[in-house]
Amino acid sequence: MKIILKEDISGLGYKDDIVEVKNGYGRNYLIPTGKAVIATESALKVLAENQRQRAHKLERIKAAAEAQAETLKDVKLTIGAKTSSTGTIFGSVNAIQIAEALEKLGHNVDRKLIALDPIKEVGEYEATINLHRDVTVKVAFEVVAE
Repeated sequence: MKIILKEDISGLGYKDDIVEVKNGYGRNYLIPTGKAVIATESALKVLAENQRQRAHKLERIKAAAEAQAETLKDVKLTIGAKTSSTGTIFGSVNAIQIAEALEKLGHNVDRKLIALDPIKEVGEYEATINLHRDVTVKVAFEVVAE
């Protein structure tokens, strides 16, 4: 089944992408929750017209994302966590803590844009921030014992 995405869905595609999904996933989840519409001829024509009208706006959004990526690329974060005597963290370091650390430095980044694996030990890591479909930046951070 071909559908048009109305919003970014991790692992599937970005807003206004035309993707092929299984019938059950499309009819039982994506369409009822308003995340997608069926890709009919009329829906495709509306999509093409909307993309044509939004082209300039999207260029400005991409330029803003690239500017933000430039400011983030040299950022080095230090995140404190409670650890055991062996260096294992109680709990884990997640995207919320990365977003809060960036906020303290004056960078406003939504936690939903940050992708990282669960971190359970002290050390140095990288988080990927997806600012735009074409703009991603890696931010280095260090997890230290408190």
